[in-house]
Amino acid sequence: MTATATKAPPTKARKSPPRAAAETSETEFLHEAELRRYTAAEVVAKQLLPYKSEVVLLRKCYARQVIHHGDGNGITFTLDDIRRENARTVVEPIAA
Repeated sequence: MTATATKAPPTKARKSPPRAAAETSETEFLHEAELRRYTAAEVVAKQLLPYKSEVVLLRKCYARQVIHHGDGNGITFTLDDIRRENARTVVEPIAA
């Protein structure tokens, strides 16, 4: 084609909207959060489980009353452990 055949100026390639980048980083964050291990102190500080004391939480873990991971030197929690523990302790109302 020659310059006289097209009168319109060349167009630039469209950039992807910034929202797509934010969604990508959010999914990356969620994926990393699934792999993260929380200590008992972090679980109590962030109130992820209904315990107000790290000592009480650790005692329940040692007694195998709370779902957790025993990773070599210490007790850790994944998001799956926290979800399962919250589901285990849920109280549903009695249907009237």
